Amino acid sequence: MTSQTQSTATPLLPTSAIAPNPVLTATGIYITVHGHFYQPPRENPYLNTIERQAGAYPFHDWNERIHHECYRPNAFARILNNRGEVMGMVNNYEYMSFNIGPTLMSWLEIYDFEVYQQIIEADRKSCDRLNGHGNAIAQVYNHIILPLANPRDKHTQIRWGKEDFRSRFGRSPEGMWLAETAVDAATLDALVAEGIRFIILAPSQADRCRLIPTEDAPEPKWHEVGGCQIDPTRPYRCFINETDYIDIFFYDGPISRDMGFNDALCSSDSFANRLGLAVRGDRRQSQLISVATDGETFGHHKNGTEKCLAYAFIQEFPARGWTVTNYAHYLSLCPPTWEVKLKPVTAWSCSHGVARWEDNCGCGGGGTWHQQWRRPLRAALDWLRDRLIPIYDEAGQQFFLDPWQARDQYIQVIRDRSAQTIDQFLTRHQCRQLTPSEQIDALRLLEMQRHALLMYTSCGWFFEEISRPEGVQVLRYAARALELAGEVAGVQLEKEFIAHLATAPSNLDHYGNGAEVYRQLVVSAQVGFKQVAAHYAISSLFTNYAKQQRVYCYDAHQLDYQRQQMGTLTLAVGQVRLVSEITWESLHLVFAVLHLGGWDFHCCIQAFAGRRTYSELKEALFAAFNQASAAQTILAMTQAFGDCTFSLEHLFAEERHRVVQQLADKTRKRLDQLYTQIYRDNYGVLMAFHREELPVPQELQVAAEVALSHRCSAMISQLERALETPTKLDHYLAELEAIAAEAKHIRCQLQVPQAKKTLEQLILRLLWWLLKNGNPETLDEDVARLCRMIDVGHLLGLGLSLDQAQEVYFTCLHHEIAPACLLDGNTNGCRWHQSQMCVLLKLGEKLAVDVSPWLK
Repeated sequence: MTSQTQSTATPLLPTSAIAPNPVLTATGIYITVHGHFYQPPRENPYLNTIERQAGAYPFHDWNERIHHECYRPNAFARILNNRGEVMGMVNNYEYMSFNIGPTLMSWLEIYDFEVYQQIIEADRKSCDRLNGHGNAIAQVYNHIILPLANPRDKHTQIRWGKEDFRSRFGRSPEGMWLAETAVDAATLDALVAEGIRFIILAPSQADRCRLIPTEDAPEPKWHEVGGCQIDPTRPYRCFINETDYIDIFFYDGPISRDMGFNDALCSSDSFANRLGLAVRGDRRQSQLISVATDGETFGHHKNGTEKCLAYAFIQEFPARGWTVTNYAHYLSLCPPTWEVKLKPVTAWSCSHGVARWEDNCGCGGGGTWHQQWRRPLRAALDWLRDRLIPIYDEAGQQFFLDPWQARDQYIQVIRDRSAQTIDQFLTRHQCRQLTPSEQIDALRLLEMQRHALLMYTSCGWFFEEISRPEGVQVLRYAARALELAGEVAGVQLEKEFIAHLATAPSNLDHYGNGAEVYRQLVVSAQVGFKQVAAHYAISSLFTNYAKQQRVYCYDAHQLDYQRQQMGTLTLAVGQVRLVSEITWESLHLVFAVLHLGGWDFHCCIQAFAGRRTYSELKEALFAAFNQASAAQTILAMTQAFGDCTFSLEHLFAEERHRVVQQLADKTRKRLDQLYTQIYRDNYGVLMAFHREELPVPQELQVAAEVALSHRCSAMISQLERALETPTKLDHYLAELEAIAAEAKHIRCQLQVPQAKKTLEQLILRLLWWLLKNGNPETLDEDVARLCRMIDVGHLLGLGLSLDQAQEVYFTCLHHEIAPACLLDGNTNGCRWHQSQMCVLLKLGEKLAVDVSPWLK
């Protein structure tokens, strides 16, 4: 056995003839593609959730839309054959250097945990591949411009970014991405003090460079590179003082720009050729070709370019002998031999230093609009920040051993707001045993500081107008900080803050200045306990709430509830205790809500004043209601609660939309019945117009579209309920086929917006069940049914996306079916009969997955 192994082994080569391993030794060409993945925090600061954003339709919000176009596609990037079939899937995060903003990662963790896990796993695999150096680097927490931050805020942003990174990736970050790559000397000092090894900058940010002095060459010549002439193929060392330094990589500017704004990513070959032009022909032992751009370029800004990256990573680059790496790994192989001096204050997206975030510099402007509002906005926020510092310092001394250390470590609570984590945090930082009310004030103080940091998110200044959503968002954070300061310290700073905003001119006459933007778009959106209670009360008429129910970032404890209906009138009276999961503050409230039918609601809220008072109030309201008089009931409510009332418009947008939809359902059903009758009664007339090739009267065409769309929606709903009953499923699929044929016959465009998502989810569920738990004896029928469902989606013109179905099938094929059933003739672990393999593979063809190697 031993002799046979030796005779067939590759002969050992002399040590000098063995090619060095580029993972262990710096040799050859290295490629790093860096993606800066980031979305600004979009959460309502009062509800801690993202509300619906109309501009992102058909998605709920911009995070969801960009996730669909970019973040998920990069976790499952397709390699396609010439027939457009999936022949490979690549997790691009495993091969690209990347940073993902902590606020975006928090959202991803909740919205799509599978993609979140793919990102974490990609970093782990890159660590394994690259000698312990992972692809992920950290980011300053909420993307503030560090050169414009005060020293404390600089350090907190870096510490929060590091701790968030460590809690997710299980290791300390080696590098950090600076918001807009904005940097100055104080920022470098802070980064070095916090243990950051390297950063990535634009070539335009370098001023001069030279070889690092040695004993043999103590005074090497400085080279002026202020016009983007710095060589980006090597790392540089930037000395803060004689002993402290940070290493810097400069990405290739022209190629990075072409990736974002030209066609460098039109194909993998084109991309590799473009990178190849940057290779220096000076015979150095190794060189790094690195590019950096917004991660959203790959799929969102440039559709489908995640596929270009995937093929480049696993085919184009290796074929050229290039090693795909990241900055930390290359730095471990090739420490800097050159040092660099930076320009004083710079960023990658402003040619005027950091004026884009504090001045009317013209960057980000549109047409004739000015940005004269930028400096007053920053001045107003700086004024507020400086007023909040002594409030936090003085009040914090009453609760914390060190208030600022508590703020730095508050990221642990932001990451996990469970009662246990908050308890542990307070126990660790409190200067004495805090009472429950003191715990609430301590958390209010920390939240005040969190919002004082969030209000500096860079996007607030990035564009051309203060009233854009980004500007409004930073003002909402400021408003929340103001509110919390008032609750803890009793100070009223809002009037003076608004006076500062009045000096920030808007480009829109409707607003005039920042003060009016604040009044119209910020104050009107503020939320307190009474608004939450009103939301709970009105929505309780349409939702059967449990005794304990989560309402955004509040726990609602239902202590009493009674509802009575009389004709079109409905009255509900109850008690609810609301507890904030953020600050632990709570309030016991009484509510009464009268629905007069349609869109009319009359809701009143007041603090609980005792059981007897509540019992009398409740008895009086229902006595008035039992007179079947809306006027008497409203009068009784006014006498009990006063004049402050709430209506449907006070519901939070998400719930308001749902209630409006429910209220419209009855009207829509009546209209559906009416149009269906018109369609049936006039079907012959409609067909006559088509036979004679005459324009169909609009009234008849609309009736046909409404009637068929209604039938289609009803059948889709039935399909969902019949998923586990094959005979019913077949029946409803046949009905949908008939509807599609009828719609085509009368040239009718079906309007079924929800059908696409529903059918995609049904296909995914059916596929998952078939591959994981399906009965081999009914495989032929199950596969045929699934294929038929896909065909129905195409017949209905829904534009189905089968991406997730592809991912499930591809993963199962390559990790379960092929190893157990198709490779090396080993079928012991295969639960499918060999004669059924063709059926399973044909399903792959239906899903546009390349199965040709096995079909052959």
